[in-house]
Amino acid sequence: MASLESWLLEILACPRCHGKVEPTPERDGLVCPACRVVYPVEDGIPQLLPDSGKPLPGEDPASP
Repeated sequence: MASLESWLLEILACPRCHGKVEPTPERDGLVCPACRVVYPVEDGIPQLLPDSGKPLPGEDPASP
């Protein structure tokens, strides 16, 4: 995740709600706090496709 520059994080957005995303504590994904979804980062590339997001651990998968 170190390859994601701070300027890039400022312009990336959730594909569902277009809100801001932030790095996970492990820095292996991006979280949308509004949608409560985690998008993976694979080989330094954010996978910001609606179908690639997974609910946050402990969240109900049926939640929006």
